Order: sequence, then C-alpha cells, then structure tokens
Amino acid sequence: MDPSLIERSYRIAADAYAEEGIDTEKALERLEKFPLSLHCWQGDDVTGFESEADSLQGSGLRVTGTYPGRARNHRELRDDLHEALSLIPGKHRVNIHAMYAEFEGRRRDRDELEPEHFRGWMEWAKKEDVKLDFNPTCFGHPMAASGFTLASLENGTRKFWVDHVKACRKIAASIGREQKSPCLHNIWIPDGGKDVTVDRWGRRAALKKSLDEIFETEYSSQQMKDSLESKLFGIGTESFVVGTHEFYLAYAAKKGKMICLDMGHFHPTESIADKLPSILLFFEEILIHVSRGVRWDSDHVVILTDELSALTEEIVRIRDRGKVHLALDYFDATINRVGAWVLGARATLQSLLRALLQPEAELRELESNANHLAKLTLLEKLKAMPMGAVWDYYCLKNSVPAAGQWLVEVKEYERRVLSRR
Repeated sequence: MDPSLIERSYRIAADAYAEEGIDTEKALERLEKFPLSLHCWQGDDVTGFESEADSLQGSGLRVTGTYPGRARNHRELRDDLHEALSLIPGKHRVNIHAMYAEFEGRRRDRDELEPEHFRGWMEWAKKEDVKLDFNPTCFGHPMAASGFTLASLENGTRKFWVDHVKACRKIAASIGREQKSPCLHNIWIPDGGKDVTVDRWGRRAALKKSLDEIFETEYSSQQMKDSLESKLFGIGTESFVVGTHEFYLAYAAKKGKMICLDMGHFHPTESIADKLPSILLFFEEILIHVSRGVRWDSDHVVILTDELSALTEEIVRIRDRGKVHLALDYFDATINRVGAWVLGARATLQSLLRALLQPEAELRELESNANHLAKLTLLEKLKAMPMGAVWDYYCLKNSVPAAGQWLVEVKEYERRVLSRR
C-alpha cells in the first residue's frame, strides 16, 4: 500500500476521531505499551524437541492439521519466530516451554533441567531484542501417562513433577535476571478424570501440597513472577479437572501469586472480561492467555471477535487498577503456522486499538447519568469509525506491512523456507 495514501487516510481518520474528542496519537502511544508474549509452541504443533517423547501424551491437548512447514528443530523454530515478529507492529515477548530445552552432550530429564539448557534461547532473545517468558511442561512425558502430575497420589510421580517445576522456576529467575525484566512463569497441568471421580478432595490436597513445596523457594519479583492457569475440562478430563478456577483463585489469593485466565478454559457463556474487575480488586496483576474456543477449548487462531473486543475494552478501562499481561495461546496445523502467529497477534493489537479509540470519560458520564440510549448509540457509532486507517498508520510507523499486505510476505517465506522442509 502506498505510504502517502496511508498517511492521508490517517489524517482524515484522526480528524473524524477528534470530532468525538478522541486523540489518535495518544491512543497509538498507549498501544505501544501493550507487549504480547508469542507462544513458541504454535510453530511446531506443541511437539517440542524431545525425540523420545510423545509430545501430547497425557495432556488433554490435540493439534489438528497437516499443513507443511512445521519447525523441526530449534533453529527453524527461532527463524519462524523472527519472521513472525518482523510482521507484527510493536515490541513483544516470546513464551517458551521447558520441552524446548537444548542439550550439548548428555540429555537431562525434566526434573534435572538447568538455566544452561536455555542458553541458546537467551542468546537468541538478546540478539532479537525481545524478552522471554517460561512454562514448565507437565505433559508429553512417560511420567504424565496416567494423566496426573502435581496431583498424582503416587509419591514418585508427584515428586518428579514437583522437582520439574522447581527447576523451571529457577530457570525463569535466571532468564529474568539476564534480560533485566521479570520472566512470567505460568503453571498449567492437565490433571483430571474422564468419568465420575470419587476422591476430588484427595487430588486437590495433593496439588496443594505440591504447590506448597514448589513455592518454598522465593525469588525476587524483579526476576520472575508465578501464575496459575485453570481449566474447566479437556479431552480425557471431561468430568473432573483438579486445577479449577476456584482452586487456583483461592490458592493465589492466599499465597500472593498471579492468576492466569485462558479465554478457552471456561464455559462458552462465561465472560473473561467480566472476571477482570473482580479479580483486580484483590490482585495487583493478572495474566491472560488470548485464544479462541469454538464450541470447546479448541485453541483456534485469534481473530477480532466480540469476545476479544469485550476483553480488550475491559483491559483498557481498568488500566490504572492493575497490570494485565497478555500472552497468545493457540495452535493450528491446518494453516501456515507463521501466518497464524501474525494473524492472532495483529488481531489482538487491533482489538486493543479499537478499545483505546473510545471516549472513555464521555461513556462513563453517560452511564452514571443513566443515559443508556445515548451510551449505546455512541458505542454503535464507534464501530463504524475508520479504525483501519489508524491501524495502517501504526503499522507504517513500525515499518511492518499494513492491512493484509503481510500475507504476501508470509507466502513468500513459505515458498522460500517452509516448503523446503
């Protein structure tokens, strides 16, 4: 797209927003302060590079599709991430799982992982000028075959996973120290039951015991921050999940940890957006995994939906009442994987921009005066405003393709790189 046309369109759009009392430049400045954490596991279908492991064993996860070009090793995965980041405006982060460790010489099992096994990632991140986040991988391992990890009633199994998460917290703290930015360390486990479960108390007591042991070691919040991610159900855990929202919410409140809300981990009629103001009345920070469920927790690629709009509007409206961290979490092997990263990230940022381009003070005043018709009318009017022109200008400022032009670059990368794998 012609840069001069983008600039002319932006000026017209800026004037239109100014008539509504909205400063587009200020909105773009605020948008730059919303980093997204891109999930590395989209690039290889949550496979990891532990060749002896079934990556999804005991996980309740399924990745569908056979689109060519999956990353087969660390170099290819990092090359793909580099390509994706080059097409997303703004400054962002990369989220990695423990199963992406690199070994020189003897392989270590997951309970023996050390920061040195992620030295390659740290050096790459420094070169790319991005920050890293980190996750323990409590699936894709023979010790997860039973479907229970931190909630296992078998002491050897439970200890293995406790030691694994302890190792991961140490790694996260090391990453945070090196990058001089807190590394977010998010714990999700697949533990649960497919059918009627009798000993729910026992399983949750085991999980509580495991978490208590894991958090015995304290790290500076300048190095790493812990979060706990709940789930309603999964494949193989249709009837019972140990780590529910209620369990983790209570535990996090008592222990001073962060809650992670995944957009696909709740009942379809539940609103993640509605949970934010309640949680941030009592928590200083929250982590959101941006995903898209279709009928169930299907981890579809994020697009600009009403659910996403509601979430980003709430994030913008409560911005001074708590910090919200945003990370992408989906996987789709039916389409170009690099394109999936770019599409989801850009949709999330566009949704944030749309929320930032609202006259918040006027909307609050209309609502406080019970002028609900005027409020709804204004909200509807905003939907037809030229947000796309502002977005294209933001892309131009960040030297990335505007509108759908990024797809041309992705297809060229597919022809030049992905098709040869």
